[in-house]
Amino acid sequence: MLEYLRIRDLALIEDMELEFGPGMNVLTGETGAGKSFILKAINFLLGDKLSVDMVRPGRERAQVEALFAGNDGALVLRRELMAETGRSRFFLNGNLSSQDVVRDLRPSLVLHAGQHGQQRLLQPAYQAFLVDSFMAAPELLEQKDMVLKSLRACADQRRDLEAKVTVLRERRDLLEMQQKEIDRVAPEAGEEERLEAQRAELRSVERLREQYDRGLGLLRGEDGHGLLEFLGGLERVLETLGHDDDTLTPFLDSLLSFREEMQELDRLFRHPPLPAGTGDPDQLEARLYALAQLKRKLHRTLPEILSLKEEVEQNLSFLDSCGLDIHRLEKQESELAQTLSGLLDRINSERRTAAARFCRALEGELAGLGFSDRVHVEPDMTLYELWPAVGAVPACQEERVRLLWAPNPGQPPQPLDRIASGGELSRFLLAVVGLQAQSEGATLIFDEVDAGVGGLTLNRVAERLERLAGRRQMLLITHWPQLAARAGRHFRVTKEVLDDETFTRCQRLRDDQRDAELARMAGQED
Repeated sequence: MLEYLRIRDLALIEDMELEFGPGMNVLTGETGAGKSFILKAINFLLGDKLSVDMVRPGRERAQVEALFAGNDGALVLRRELMAETGRSRFFLNGNLSSQDVVRDLRPSLVLHAGQHGQQRLLQPAYQAFLVDSFMAAPELLEQKDMVLKSLRACADQRRDLEAKVTVLRERRDLLEMQQKEIDRVAPEAGEEERLEAQRAELRSVERLREQYDRGLGLLRGEDGHGLLEFLGGLERVLETLGHDDDTLTPFLDSLLSFREEMQELDRLFRHPPLPAGTGDPDQLEARLYALAQLKRKLHRTLPEILSLKEEVEQNLSFLDSCGLDIHRLEKQESELAQTLSGLLDRINSERRTAAARFCRALEGELAGLGFSDRVHVEPDMTLYELWPAVGAVPACQEERVRLLWAPNPGQPPQPLDRIASGGELSRFLLAVVGLQAQSEGATLIFDEVDAGVGGLTLNRVAERLERLAGRRQMLLITHWPQLAARAGRHFRVTKEVLDDETFTRCQRLRDDQRDAELARMAGQED
Protein backbone atom coordinates (compact mmCIF):
# COMPACT_ATOMS: atom_id res chain seq x y z
CA MET A 1 0.00 0.00 0.00
CA LEU A 2 1.23 3.50 -0.87
CA GLU A 3 1.13 5.35 2.46
CA TYR A 4 3.15 8.47 1.77
CA LEU A 5 4.20 10.43 -1.32
CA ARG A 6 6.37 13.54 -1.47
CA ILE A 7 7.18 15.48 -4.64
CA ARG A 8 9.64 18.37 -4.64
CA ASP A 9 10.65 20.80 -7.38
CA LEU A 10 9.08 18.80 -10.17
CA ALA A 11 7.50 20.99 -12.88
CA LEU A 12 4.76 23.10 -11.20
CA ILE A 13 5.02 21.21 -7.91
CA GLU A 14 7.25 22.95 -5.38
CA ASP A 15 6.79 20.73 -2.36
CA MET A 16 3.80 18.39 -2.07
CA GLU A 17 3.18 15.79 0.64
CA LEU A 18 0.32 13.31 0.37
CA GLU A 19 -0.71 10.66 2.88
CA PHE A 20 -2.94 8.01 1.35
CA GLY A 21 -5.12 5.56 3.22
CA PRO A 22 -6.51 2.11 2.47
CA GLY A 23 -9.46 1.78 0.13
CA MET A 24 -10.32 4.50 -2.36
CA ASN A 25 -8.27 7.71 -2.53
CA VAL A 26 -9.64 10.15 -5.07
CA LEU A 27 -7.92 13.08 -6.80
CA THR A 28 -10.17 15.75 -8.33
CA GLY A 29 -9.72 19.22 -9.75
CA GLU A 30 -10.19 21.30 -12.86
CA THR A 31 -8.76 20.05 -16.14
CA GLY A 32 -5.09 21.07 -16.37
CA ALA A 33 -4.64 21.52 -12.63
CA GLY A 34 -2.01 18.75 -12.53
CA LYS A 35 -3.83 15.62 -11.34
CA SER A 36 -2.32 13.31 -13.91
CA PHE A 37 1.10 14.77 -13.24
CA ILE A 38 0.99 13.37 -9.72
CA LEU A 39 0.62 9.95 -11.30
CA LYS A 40 3.48 10.76 -13.66
CA ALA A 41 5.61 11.46 -10.61
CA ILE A 42 4.75 8.00 -9.24
CA ASN A 43 5.61 6.41 -12.58
CA PHE A 44 8.89 8.37 -12.63
CA LEU A 45 9.70 7.03 -9.19
CA LEU A 46 9.14 3.49 -10.48
CA GLY A 47 11.30 3.77 -13.58
CA ASP A 48 9.65 5.94 -16.24
CA LYS A 49 11.68 8.70 -17.87
CA LEU A 50 11.14 12.43 -17.45
CA SER A 51 13.02 15.10 -19.39
CA VAL A 52 15.34 17.44 -17.55
CA ASP A 53 13.04 20.42 -18.21
CA MET A 54 10.68 18.87 -15.65
CA VAL A 55 13.00 20.16 -12.90
CA ARG A 56 11.48 23.36 -11.55
CA PRO A 57 13.38 26.40 -12.92
CA GLY A 58 16.16 27.57 -10.63
CA ARG A 59 16.30 24.29 -8.66
CA GLU A 60 19.24 21.91 -8.50
CA ARG A 61 17.19 18.73 -8.64
CA ALA A 62 13.69 17.30 -8.59
CA GLN A 63 12.88 14.57 -6.10
CA VAL A 64 10.08 12.05 -5.64
CA GLU A 65 9.94 9.70 -2.66
CA ALA A 66 7.35 7.29 -1.39
CA LEU A 67 6.69 4.90 1.48
CA PHE A 68 5.07 1.56 0.61
CA ALA A 69 3.83 -0.67 3.43
CA GLY A 70 3.20 -4.39 3.01
CA ASN A 71 3.23 -7.72 4.77
CA ASP A 72 7.02 -7.86 4.44
CA GLY A 73 7.54 -4.46 6.04
CA ALA A 74 8.06 -0.92 4.82
CA LEU A 75 9.78 0.01 1.55
CA VAL A 76 11.11 3.53 0.96
CA LEU A 77 11.86 4.60 -2.60
CA ARG A 78 13.42 7.87 -3.71
CA ARG A 79 14.47 9.12 -7.12
CA GLU A 80 16.27 12.34 -7.97
CA LEU A 81 16.51 14.07 -11.35
CA MET A 82 19.58 16.34 -11.66
CA ALA A 83 19.02 19.63 -13.50
CA GLU A 84 22.64 19.98 -14.63
CA THR A 85 23.16 16.56 -16.19
CA GLY A 86 19.66 15.19 -16.74
CA ARG A 87 20.73 12.00 -14.99
CA SER A 88 18.72 10.40 -12.22
CA ARG A 89 19.53 8.33 -9.15
CA PHE A 90 17.47 5.66 -7.42
CA PHE A 91 17.51 4.99 -3.69
CA LEU A 92 15.96 1.93 -2.04
CA ASN A 93 15.59 2.11 1.75
CA GLY A 94 18.21 4.86 1.82
CA ASN A 95 20.78 2.99 -0.28
CA LEU A 96 21.72 3.75 -3.86
CA SER A 97 19.98 1.28 -6.16
CA SER A 98 19.56 0.57 -9.88
CA GLN A 99 16.72 1.19 -12.28
CA ASP A 100 16.44 -2.53 -13.03
CA VAL A 101 15.89 -3.37 -9.36
CA VAL A 102 13.16 -0.74 -9.03
CA ARG A 103 11.45 -1.81 -12.25
CA ASP A 104 11.38 -5.40 -11.00
CA LEU A 105 9.61 -4.18 -7.87
CA ARG A 106 7.05 -2.13 -9.81
CA PRO A 107 4.48 -4.88 -10.55
CA SER A 108 4.19 -5.65 -6.84
CA LEU A 109 3.73 -1.97 -5.93
CA VAL A 110 1.28 -0.43 -8.42
CA LEU A 111 -1.11 -1.50 -11.17
CA HIS A 112 -1.78 1.51 -13.37
CA ALA A 113 -4.91 1.58 -15.53
CA GLY A 114 -5.44 4.58 -17.79
CA GLN A 115 -5.65 5.53 -21.43
CA HIS A 116 -2.40 3.62 -22.06
CA GLY A 117 -4.06 0.56 -20.56
CA GLN A 118 -7.00 0.97 -22.92
CA GLN A 119 -4.67 1.01 -25.89
CA ARG A 120 -2.92 -2.11 -24.63
CA LEU A 121 -6.28 -3.86 -24.51
CA LEU A 122 -6.46 -3.50 -28.29
CA GLN A 123 -3.18 -5.37 -28.78
CA PRO A 124 -3.52 -9.14 -29.40
CA ALA A 125 -0.23 -9.74 -27.56
CA TYR A 126 -1.65 -8.20 -24.38
CA GLN A 127 -4.90 -10.09 -24.77
CA ALA A 128 -2.86 -13.31 -25.05
CA PHE A 129 -0.97 -12.31 -21.89
CA LEU A 130 -4.26 -11.88 -20.01
CA VAL A 131 -5.48 -15.29 -21.12
CA ASP A 132 -2.15 -16.95 -20.23
CA SER A 133 -2.38 -15.51 -16.72
CA PHE A 134 -5.41 -17.83 -16.25
CA MET A 135 -3.47 -20.97 -17.22
CA ALA A 136 -3.40 -23.66 -14.55
CA ALA A 137 0.19 -24.62 -15.44
CA PRO A 138 2.00 -21.38 -16.38
CA GLU A 139 5.33 -23.16 -15.90
CA LEU A 140 4.71 -24.76 -19.30
CA LEU A 141 5.35 -21.37 -20.91
CA GLU A 142 8.74 -21.10 -19.23
CA GLN A 143 9.59 -24.64 -20.33
CA LYS A 144 8.56 -23.76 -23.90
CA ASP A 145 10.81 -20.68 -23.88
CA MET A 146 13.75 -22.73 -22.59
CA VAL A 147 13.30 -25.48 -25.19
CA LEU A 148 12.80 -22.91 -27.95
CA LYS A 149 16.00 -21.13 -26.88
CA SER A 150 17.94 -24.42 -26.97
CA LEU A 151 16.38 -25.30 -30.32
CA ARG A 152 17.39 -21.98 -31.83
CA ALA A 153 20.94 -22.34 -30.50
CA CYS A 154 21.17 -25.88 -31.93
CA ALA A 155 19.80 -24.82 -35.31
CA ASP A 156 22.14 -21.82 -35.44
CA GLN A 157 25.13 -24.07 -34.69
CA ARG A 158 24.06 -26.54 -37.39
CA ARG A 159 23.57 -23.75 -39.94
CA ASP A 160 26.97 -22.28 -39.08
CA LEU A 161 28.59 -25.69 -39.62
CA GLU A 162 26.78 -26.21 -42.91
CA ALA A 163 27.77 -22.73 -44.11
CA LYS A 164 31.40 -23.40 -43.20
CA VAL A 165 31.28 -26.77 -44.98
CA THR A 166 29.86 -25.13 -48.12
CA VAL A 167 32.66 -22.55 -48.18
CA LEU A 168 35.39 -25.12 -47.51
CA ARG A 169 34.08 -27.51 -50.15
CA GLU A 170 34.28 -24.72 -52.70
CA ARG A 171 37.89 -24.14 -51.61
CA ARG A 172 38.88 -27.81 -51.30
CA ASP A 173 40.92 -27.92 -54.53
CA LEU A 174 42.84 -24.83 -53.47
CA LEU A 175 43.39 -26.22 -49.97
CA GLU A 176 44.70 -29.52 -51.32
CA MET A 177 46.99 -27.72 -53.80
CA GLN A 178 48.37 -25.58 -50.98
CA GLN A 179 48.87 -28.64 -48.81
CA LYS A 180 50.69 -30.45 -51.66
CA GLU A 181 53.03 -27.52 -52.30
CA ILE A 182 53.81 -27.11 -48.62
CA ASP A 183 54.38 -30.87 -48.11
CA ARG A 184 56.67 -31.00 -51.15
CA VAL A 185 59.00 -28.38 -49.69
CA ALA A 186 58.30 -29.37 -46.06
CA PRO A 187 59.50 -26.13 -44.43
CA GLU A 188 60.40 -26.14 -40.78
CA ALA A 189 60.01 -23.47 -38.15
CA GLY A 190 63.08 -21.20 -38.10
CA GLU A 191 64.62 -23.05 -41.04
CA GLU A 192 65.07 -20.00 -43.25
CA GLU A 193 66.86 -18.03 -40.54
CA ARG A 194 69.12 -21.02 -39.77
CA LEU A 195 70.03 -21.45 -43.44
CA GLU A 196 70.72 -17.75 -43.85
CA ALA A 197 73.05 -17.89 -40.85
CA GLN A 198 74.86 -20.92 -42.39
CA ARG A 199 75.21 -19.13 -45.70
CA ALA A 200 76.63 -16.06 -43.99
CA GLU A 201 79.10 -18.29 -42.13
CA LEU A 202 80.16 -20.09 -45.33
CA ARG A 203 80.69 -16.79 -47.09
CA SER A 204 82.82 -15.54 -44.21
CA VAL A 205 84.97 -18.72 -44.35
CA GLU A 206 85.30 -18.35 -48.10
CA ARG A 207 86.53 -14.78 -47.73
CA LEU A 208 89.15 -15.94 -45.19
CA ARG A 209 90.22 -18.78 -47.49
CA GLU A 210 90.68 -16.32 -50.34
CA GLN A 211 93.01 -14.20 -48.18
CA TYR A 212 95.06 -17.26 -47.12
CA ASP A 213 95.36 -18.33 -50.77
CA ARG A 214 96.44 -14.82 -51.73
CA GLY A 215 99.08 -14.80 -49.01
CA LEU A 216 100.29 -18.22 -50.15
CA GLY A 217 100.46 -16.95 -53.70
CA LEU A 218 102.64 -14.03 -52.64
CA LEU A 219 104.98 -16.36 -50.75
CA ARG A 220 105.28 -18.95 -53.54
CA GLY A 221 104.14 -17.16 -56.68
CA GLU A 222 102.07 -18.66 -59.42
CA ASP A 223 105.16 -19.79 -61.42
CA GLY A 224 107.35 -20.51 -58.39
CA HIS A 225 108.83 -17.00 -58.36
CA GLY A 226 107.47 -15.84 -55.05
CA LEU A 227 108.84 -14.21 -51.94
CA LEU A 228 110.45 -17.43 -50.63
CA GLU A 229 112.42 -17.87 -53.88
CA PHE A 230 113.58 -14.27 -53.81
CA LEU A 231 114.64 -14.66 -50.16
CA GLY A 232 116.64 -17.85 -51.11
CA GLY A 233 118.40 -16.01 -53.90
CA LEU A 234 119.17 -13.07 -51.63
CA GLU A 235 120.56 -15.50 -49.02
CA ARG A 236 123.00 -16.98 -51.55
CA VAL A 237 124.13 -13.52 -52.62
CA LEU A 238 124.84 -12.48 -49.01
CA GLU A 239 126.72 -15.75 -48.33
CA THR A 240 128.97 -15.17 -51.30
CA LEU A 241 129.61 -11.52 -50.45
CA GLY A 242 130.15 -12.40 -46.78
CA HIS A 243 133.39 -14.24 -47.62
CA ASP A 244 134.91 -10.90 -48.55
CA ASP A 245 132.89 -8.46 -46.38
CA ASP A 246 132.26 -9.31 -42.70
CA THR A 247 129.88 -6.36 -42.33
CA LEU A 248 127.21 -8.31 -44.26
CA THR A 249 127.11 -11.14 -41.71
CA PRO A 250 124.44 -9.47 -39.48
CA PHE A 251 122.25 -8.94 -42.54
CA LEU A 252 122.59 -12.56 -43.49
CA ASP A 253 121.61 -13.66 -39.96
CA SER A 254 118.54 -11.43 -40.07
CA LEU A 255 117.63 -12.73 -43.49
CA LEU A 256 117.91 -16.35 -42.30
CA SER A 257 115.67 -15.58 -39.32
CA PHE A 258 113.10 -13.81 -41.51
CA ARG A 259 113.17 -16.61 -44.07
CA GLU A 260 112.39 -19.17 -41.31
CA GLU A 261 109.41 -17.03 -40.26
CA MET A 262 108.16 -16.84 -43.84
CA GLN A 263 108.50 -20.62 -44.17
CA GLU A 264 106.40 -21.00 -40.99
CA LEU A 265 103.88 -18.56 -42.49
CA ASP A 266 103.91 -20.66 -45.66
CA ARG A 267 103.02 -23.78 -43.67
CA LEU A 268 100.18 -21.82 -42.01
CA PHE A 269 98.84 -20.54 -45.35
CA ARG A 270 98.97 -24.08 -46.79
CA HIS A 271 96.99 -25.43 -43.79
CA PRO A 272 94.87 -22.43 -42.67
CA PRO A 273 93.01 -22.65 -39.30
CA LEU A 274 89.54 -22.27 -40.93
CA PRO A 275 86.24 -23.24 -39.14
CA ALA A 276 84.93 -26.72 -39.87
CA GLY A 277 82.55 -26.98 -42.79
CA THR A 278 78.82 -26.28 -42.05
CA GLY A 279 77.24 -28.00 -45.01
CA ASP A 280 77.32 -28.16 -48.75
CA PRO A 281 76.98 -24.62 -50.16
CA ASP A 282 75.22 -25.91 -53.26
CA GLN A 283 72.67 -27.85 -51.24
CA LEU A 284 72.20 -24.83 -48.93
CA GLU A 285 71.53 -22.50 -51.86
CA ALA A 286 69.15 -25.02 -53.42
CA ARG A 287 67.18 -25.26 -50.19
CA LEU A 288 66.96 -21.48 -49.81
CA TYR A 289 65.80 -21.22 -53.42
CA ALA A 290 63.06 -23.80 -52.81
CA LEU A 291 61.83 -21.87 -49.77
CA ALA A 292 61.85 -18.61 -51.74
CA GLN A 293 59.86 -20.21 -54.56
CA LEU A 294 57.30 -21.48 -52.06
CA LYS A 295 56.93 -18.01 -50.53
CA ARG A 296 56.45 -16.42 -53.94
CA LYS A 297 53.90 -19.04 -54.97
CA LEU A 298 51.81 -18.75 -51.82
CA HIS A 299 52.42 -14.99 -51.31
CA ARG A 300 53.25 -15.52 -47.65
CA THR A 301 56.20 -15.42 -45.31
CA LEU A 302 57.56 -18.72 -43.99
CA PRO A 303 55.85 -18.32 -40.55
CA GLU A 304 52.60 -17.55 -42.38
CA ILE A 305 53.08 -20.63 -44.54
CA LEU A 306 53.53 -22.79 -41.44
CA SER A 307 50.33 -21.29 -39.99
CA LEU A 308 48.62 -21.88 -43.32
CA LYS A 309 49.75 -25.51 -43.22
CA GLU A 310 48.12 -25.99 -39.84
CA GLU A 311 44.97 -24.18 -40.98
CA VAL A 312 44.73 -26.25 -44.17
CA GLU A 313 45.17 -29.47 -42.22
CA GLN A 314 42.48 -28.42 -39.75
CA ASN A 315 40.05 -27.41 -42.52
CA LEU A 316 40.57 -30.63 -44.48
CA SER A 317 40.23 -32.64 -41.28
CA PHE A 318 37.07 -30.68 -40.47
CA LEU A 319 35.62 -31.48 -43.90
CA ASP A 320 36.30 -35.15 -43.30
CA SER A 321 34.75 -35.20 -39.82
CA CYS A 322 32.03 -32.51 -39.86
CA GLY A 323 29.44 -34.89 -41.25
CA LEU A 324 29.26 -36.60 -37.86
CA ASP A 325 28.89 -33.26 -36.07
CA ILE A 326 26.11 -32.12 -38.40
CA HIS A 327 24.35 -35.45 -37.99
CA ARG A 328 24.61 -35.12 -34.20
CA LEU A 329 23.15 -31.61 -34.30
CA GLU A 330 20.36 -32.70 -36.64
CA LYS A 331 19.47 -35.47 -34.21
CA GLN A 332 19.58 -33.05 -31.27
CA GLU A 333 17.46 -30.53 -33.19
CA SER A 334 14.92 -33.23 -34.01
CA GLU A 335 14.73 -34.30 -30.36
CA LEU A 336 14.25 -30.70 -29.20
CA ALA A 337 11.59 -30.12 -31.87
CA GLN A 338 9.81 -33.25 -30.67
CA THR A 339 9.95 -31.95 -27.08
CA LEU A 340 8.67 -28.55 -28.21
CA SER A 341 5.83 -30.17 -30.15
CA GLY A 342 4.76 -32.09 -27.06
CA LEU A 343 4.88 -28.96 -24.92
CA LEU A 344 2.84 -27.00 -27.45
CA ASP A 345 0.18 -29.69 -27.48
CA ARG A 346 -0.15 -29.29 -23.72
CA ILE A 347 0.05 -25.48 -23.87
CA ASN A 348 -2.57 -25.25 -26.61
CA SER A 349 -4.91 -27.41 -24.60
CA GLU A 350 -4.24 -25.44 -21.40
CA ARG A 351 -4.64 -22.17 -23.27
CA ARG A 352 -8.02 -23.14 -24.69
CA THR A 353 -9.22 -24.06 -21.21
CA ALA A 354 -7.76 -20.84 -19.74
CA ALA A 355 -9.30 -18.76 -22.54
CA ALA A 356 -12.74 -20.20 -21.83
CA ARG A 357 -12.35 -19.54 -18.07
CA PHE A 358 -11.08 -16.02 -18.68
CA CYS A 359 -13.89 -15.15 -21.08
CA ARG A 360 -16.58 -16.44 -18.71
CA ALA A 361 -15.04 -14.53 -15.79
CA LEU A 362 -14.74 -11.41 -17.94
CA GLU A 363 -18.35 -11.67 -19.02
CA GLY A 364 -19.33 -11.75 -15.37
CA GLU A 365 -17.33 -8.61 -14.67
CA LEU A 366 -18.72 -6.82 -17.74
CA ALA A 367 -22.31 -7.69 -16.89
CA GLY A 368 -21.88 -5.81 -13.63
CA LEU A 369 -20.61 -2.72 -15.43
CA GLY A 370 -23.74 -1.79 -17.36
CA PHE A 371 -23.40 -4.21 -20.27
CA SER A 372 -26.11 -6.61 -21.23
CA ASP A 373 -26.44 -9.76 -19.17
CA ARG A 374 -25.92 -11.55 -22.47
CA VAL A 375 -22.62 -9.81 -23.25
CA HIS A 376 -20.43 -12.37 -24.93
CA VAL A 377 -16.63 -12.66 -25.05
CA GLU A 378 -14.96 -15.49 -26.90
CA PRO A 379 -11.38 -16.41 -27.76
CA ASP A 380 -10.29 -16.49 -31.37
CA MET A 381 -7.62 -19.21 -31.57
CA THR A 382 -5.32 -19.19 -34.60
CA LEU A 383 -2.57 -21.69 -35.27
CA TYR A 384 0.79 -20.37 -36.44
CA GLU A 385 4.07 -22.08 -37.08
CA LEU A 386 6.47 -21.58 -34.19
CA TRP A 387 9.13 -23.90 -35.65
CA PRO A 388 9.33 -25.51 -39.10
CA ALA A 389 9.36 -29.27 -39.66
CA VAL A 390 12.59 -31.02 -38.70
CA GLY A 391 13.16 -34.35 -40.39
CA ALA A 392 10.29 -36.64 -39.46
CA VAL A 393 9.00 -34.17 -36.85
CA PRO A 394 6.18 -32.02 -38.30
CA ALA A 395 6.09 -28.25 -37.88
CA CYS A 396 5.52 -27.10 -34.29
CA GLN A 397 2.36 -25.02 -34.12
CA GLU A 398 1.20 -22.76 -31.31
CA GLU A 399 -2.25 -21.28 -30.92
CA ARG A 400 -2.43 -17.51 -30.75
CA VAL A 401 -5.41 -16.04 -29.00
CA ARG A 402 -7.21 -12.73 -29.34
CA LEU A 403 -10.46 -11.65 -27.79
CA LEU A 404 -13.68 -11.18 -29.73
CA TRP A 405 -16.75 -9.74 -28.10
CA ALA A 406 -20.37 -8.95 -28.75
CA PRO A 407 -21.59 -6.33 -26.24
CA ASN A 408 -25.19 -6.63 -27.48
CA PRO A 409 -27.33 -9.65 -28.32
CA GLY A 410 -27.62 -10.41 -32.01
CA GLN A 411 -24.17 -9.06 -32.85
CA PRO A 412 -21.46 -11.36 -34.19
CA PRO A 413 -18.31 -11.30 -32.00
CA GLN A 414 -15.69 -8.88 -33.36
CA PRO A 415 -12.25 -7.61 -32.25
CA LEU A 416 -12.23 -4.83 -29.68
CA ASP A 417 -10.49 -2.33 -31.96
CA ARG A 418 -13.35 -2.56 -34.48
CA ILE A 419 -16.42 -1.92 -32.36
CA ALA A 420 -15.41 -0.76 -28.85
CA SER A 421 -16.11 2.88 -28.02
CA GLY A 422 -14.01 4.85 -25.54
CA GLY A 423 -16.51 4.32 -22.74
CA GLU A 424 -16.75 0.62 -23.50
CA LEU A 425 -12.98 0.31 -23.43
CA SER A 426 -12.90 2.08 -20.07
CA ARG A 427 -15.33 -0.43 -18.59
CA PHE A 428 -13.59 -3.33 -20.32
CA LEU A 429 -10.30 -2.23 -18.73
CA LEU A 430 -12.00 -1.94 -15.35
CA ALA A 431 -13.32 -5.48 -15.75
CA VAL A 432 -9.84 -6.77 -16.61
CA VAL A 433 -8.29 -4.96 -13.63
CA GLY A 434 -11.03 -6.44 -11.47
CA LEU A 435 -9.92 -9.92 -12.52
CA GLN A 436 -6.24 -9.10 -11.96
CA ALA A 437 -6.99 -7.56 -8.56
CA GLN A 438 -8.21 -10.91 -7.28
CA SER A 439 -4.69 -12.32 -7.22
CA GLU A 440 -2.42 -9.26 -6.82
CA GLY A 441 -1.70 -6.89 -3.98
CA ALA A 442 -0.40 -3.80 -5.77
CA THR A 443 -2.05 -0.38 -5.38
CA LEU A 444 -4.60 0.20 -8.15
CA ILE A 445 -4.23 3.49 -10.00
CA PHE A 446 -7.09 4.59 -12.25
CA ASP A 447 -6.52 7.64 -14.43
CA GLU A 448 -9.96 8.71 -15.67
CA VAL A 449 -11.02 5.12 -16.28
CA ASP A 450 -14.57 6.50 -16.26
CA ALA A 451 -13.97 8.48 -19.47
CA GLY A 452 -16.91 8.21 -21.86
CA VAL A 453 -19.16 6.71 -19.18
CA GLY A 454 -22.28 8.40 -17.86
CA GLY A 455 -25.84 7.93 -16.68
CA LEU A 456 -26.84 4.71 -14.95
CA THR A 457 -23.74 2.98 -16.26
CA LEU A 458 -21.62 5.39 -14.24
CA ASN A 459 -23.31 4.17 -11.07
CA ARG A 460 -22.39 0.60 -12.03
CA VAL A 461 -18.78 1.67 -12.55
CA ALA A 462 -18.79 3.46 -9.21
CA GLU A 463 -20.12 0.38 -7.44
CA ARG A 464 -17.49 -1.81 -9.03
CA LEU A 465 -14.70 0.59 -8.09
CA GLU A 466 -16.01 0.73 -4.55
CA ARG A 467 -15.99 -3.07 -4.30
CA LEU A 468 -12.45 -3.18 -5.65
CA ALA A 469 -11.39 -0.56 -3.12
CA GLY A 470 -12.76 -2.82 -0.41
CA ARG A 471 -10.02 -5.32 -1.26
CA ARG A 472 -7.22 -3.10 -2.51
CA GLN A 473 -5.89 0.39 -2.07
CA MET A 474 -6.91 2.58 -4.98
CA LEU A 475 -5.86 5.97 -6.36
CA LEU A 476 -8.54 7.37 -8.64
CA ILE A 477 -8.54 10.46 -10.82
CA THR A 478 -12.06 11.40 -11.83
CA HIS A 479 -14.29 14.28 -12.90
CA TRP A 480 -17.47 12.56 -11.71
CA PRO A 481 -18.91 13.38 -8.26
CA GLN A 482 -20.71 10.00 -8.22
CA LEU A 483 -17.28 8.32 -8.01
CA ALA A 484 -15.56 10.87 -5.80
CA ALA A 485 -18.34 10.65 -3.20
CA ARG A 486 -17.42 7.01 -2.51
CA ALA A 487 -13.78 7.74 -1.62
CA GLY A 488 -12.38 7.27 1.86
CA ARG A 489 -9.95 10.17 1.29
CA HIS A 490 -10.55 13.04 -1.11
CA PHE A 491 -7.71 15.23 -2.44
CA ARG A 492 -8.29 18.38 -4.48
CA VAL A 493 -5.64 19.48 -6.96
CA THR A 494 -5.49 23.19 -7.79
CA LYS A 495 -3.25 25.55 -9.70
CA GLU A 496 -2.40 29.05 -8.47
CA VAL A 497 -0.10 31.91 -9.46
CA LEU A 498 1.93 33.79 -6.83
CA ASP A 499 4.46 36.49 -7.72
CA ASP A 500 4.43 35.46 -11.38
CA GLU A 501 5.13 31.83 -10.47
CA THR A 502 2.70 28.96 -11.05
CA PHE A 503 2.22 26.26 -8.42
CA THR A 504 0.26 23.01 -8.36
CA ARG A 505 -1.19 22.29 -4.90
CA CYS A 506 -2.89 19.22 -3.54
CA GLN A 507 -5.00 19.35 -0.36
CA ARG A 508 -6.81 16.62 1.52
CA LEU A 509 -10.36 17.84 2.03
CA ARG A 510 -12.35 17.95 5.25
CA ASP A 511 -16.00 16.95 5.14
CA ASP A 512 -17.26 20.50 4.52
CA GLN A 513 -14.61 21.12 1.86
CA ARG A 514 -15.45 17.82 0.25
CA ASP A 515 -19.12 18.74 -0.03
CA ALA A 516 -18.14 21.95 -1.76
CA GLU A 517 -15.85 20.10 -4.18
CA LEU A 518 -18.55 17.56 -5.02
CA ALA A 519 -20.96 20.39 -5.69
CA ARG A 520 -18.40 22.02 -7.99
CA MET A 521 -17.93 18.76 -9.84
CA ALA A 522 -21.70 18.48 -10.25
CA GLY A 523 -21.75 21.93 -11.83
CA GLN A 524 -23.33 23.76 -8.91
CA GLU A 525 -22.22 27.33 -8.27
CA ASP A 526 -21.80 28.91 -4.84
